[in-house]
Parts: sequence; C-alpha cells; structure tokens
Amino acid sequence: MDMEFRLNQVLQIPKRKLIVSSNDITLNRDSRESENVVFVLMVEESLGSAGGRGGGSGNRKIDKIMGFRIKDSNKDVKIFETENPDVIEKFDIPYNAVAMDIVLESGDPFVVQGVVDGDLVQSYLRLIE
Repeated sequence: MDMEFRLNQVLQIPKRKLIVSSNDITLNRDSRESENVVFVLMVEESLGSAGGRGGGSGNRKIDKIMGFRIKDSNKDVKIFETENPDVIEKFDIPYNAVAMDIVLESGDPFVVQGVVDGDLVQSYLRLIE
C-alpha cells in the first residue's frame, strides 16, 4: 500500500475536519493555477459534538493536524503532521469555518468545513518552522 498521504485522499476521509488554506483549493491539475498551503485539522469525535439541543456547537477538540504545500501541477507535499496535544494546542482553531467548495483531483466538486485565511496559514507556518 502506498503510504504517501495525499491531500485528495485526506480530504475525503469520513471524519469531521476543519480546513485552513491560503487560497481556494483546486486539486484538479487542469484548473490549478497557484501555489497553496492547506492545513487539515482533524476533529476528535466526542459524544455530544453534533451540536444538537441546547444551542451547543459541541467541543471542537483537534486530535491531528496535517499540512500540505501544493505547487503548480506538481504533487502536493506533506509539510507537517502531528498528533501531539501540546503542539496542537498552539494552533488557533478557525471557529468561523463555513461550508467550503473545493475541487478534487478528479475534477469533482466536494464540500468541506473550512476557511480561506492567508494570515492564519502564515501563523501556522511560523508554528511549524
């Protein structure tokens, strides 16, 4: 099995996640134009985090973070990965995440929860240097 994590596959893992990117995410080689940095914050599944009654948004506890750099039509490169809670707690969580349309490698549209925020991406990059 190919152990190389690809952003395309990571985005489709059936688990809650928050996406933070410096630009809109287009993984389809035909329509990709610029460099992008994408961080995937995996949300720990906890009881009551669905945000049902009581107006609760649930507890967004991040249990894994991965970062990818995409350049031109080259493959994405994983630049960061951690499951260390001490490292994760230094990352600001984007509570303003909204439904975000992305384009997968296949060209198919896909919806994730996330935010395009270049400043937040820069703060993440400073944390992992």
